[in-house]
Amino acid sequence: MTTITHAPDAATTARPPRRHRPPRRNGLAGWLFTAPTLVILGLFLLVPVLMALWVSFSDWNGNGSPFASGVHFIGGQNYKSLLSGGGLAETNFGTSLRNNAWYVIFVVPIQTAVALFLAVMVNRAVLRGRGFFRTAFYFPSVTSSVAITVLWLFLFSTTGAVNKALSFVGLHGPNWFNDPDGIVHLFLRLFGIDNGPAALTQHTALGVSWWDWFAGPSVAMSAFIMLAIFTTSGTFMLLFIAALQNLGTDVQEAAMMDGANGWQRFWRITLPQLRPTLFTVLTLGLIGTWQIFDQIFTGTKGAPSNTTVSPAYLSYTSAFGNQQWGQGAAIAFILFVIIIVLTILQRVILRERGVSRRRTRLYDPARIAATDAMTPATPATRKESDRR
Repeated sequence: MTTITHAPDAATTARPPRRHRPPRRNGLAGWLFTAPTLVILGLFLLVPVLMALWVSFSDWNGNGSPFASGVHFIGGQNYKSLLSGGGLAETNFGTSLRNNAWYVIFVVPIQTAVALFLAVMVNRAVLRGRGFFRTAFYFPSVTSSVAITVLWLFLFSTTGAVNKALSFVGLHGPNWFNDPDGIVHLFLRLFGIDNGPAALTQHTALGVSWWDWFAGPSVAMSAFIMLAIFTTSGTFMLLFIAALQNLGTDVQEAAMMDGANGWQRFWRITLPQLRPTLFTVLTLGLIGTWQIFDQIFTGTKGAPSNTTVSPAYLSYTSAFGNQQWGQGAAIAFILFVIIIVLTILQRVILRERGVSRRRTRLYDPARIAATDAMTPATPATRKESDRR
């Protein structure tokens, strides 16, 4: 009796290639090259952040060193006074969050939509003078924000150009930078609703009643919202233009052959391919809008009635104006947490999703063949079958 033995399969017994570690000399050279950058980042970024974190947990008043023996660790008292202190600090912080939240809600989607619209328009090959339009739309982005804000103050003053233009169509323009009323409240007043229900007026969050939370941006903040959209849309337009010019034309041509119209090609083909750029624009817009400061500082300094105060401006006035450096640092770190949380939430919403089973079944070749076999042949279906 002969026993047949099989030789082991070379593919199954092959060992994975050994990973060669780089010579120690190369690792040392890499650390030497990156050391200056690490030192600079640590000295001018990490150390100040850690110092600000310490200040937020201390009673430092700005005199001397924050690490002097007279400065005491007070735990989370600064954070508590802002979030649940029940005093003026909590009310001011809640008001600033409300103002900035409405600012973000209006600015981020509108500036993204305007930037995408401008990018699609100036990216069209049939448009003449595309370079001129790109420069014109981008020009506000390179202008100083202080200069733009001063210009905005003139345009939206009581006797400014905006109210003058509104008077031509029979509208009496508001006193833009002196009107603290929210636009939602103003809209409700058109229907005779001046006061909210008790459920909203008698309950508060961060020292602000729910009725005031839903007041919408004030008329003064609305002018800043238009300012932000005007100045930032050009910057994001460039990002969208760069993304559009990197898209291939083969998918667009295939969609045109399938009979897709312009809106279907944009909504189902172009926009999904712009998802990474869209995420970048939304993230940059979210970060920038939560850090609004220079327009408020130059324009209204929080007036009227604190309806244009932002957390960044409140942090500045708490530290440099009221010498409450702990509260100012605490506001900055709360703002940091808000931005991080919203960015993560935005990333989850815009993440790549797989094709659903229902949509996959629609394009199953076997199912399409079975459907064609069951469908009576007509001239139109026969033509479609021949085209496939």
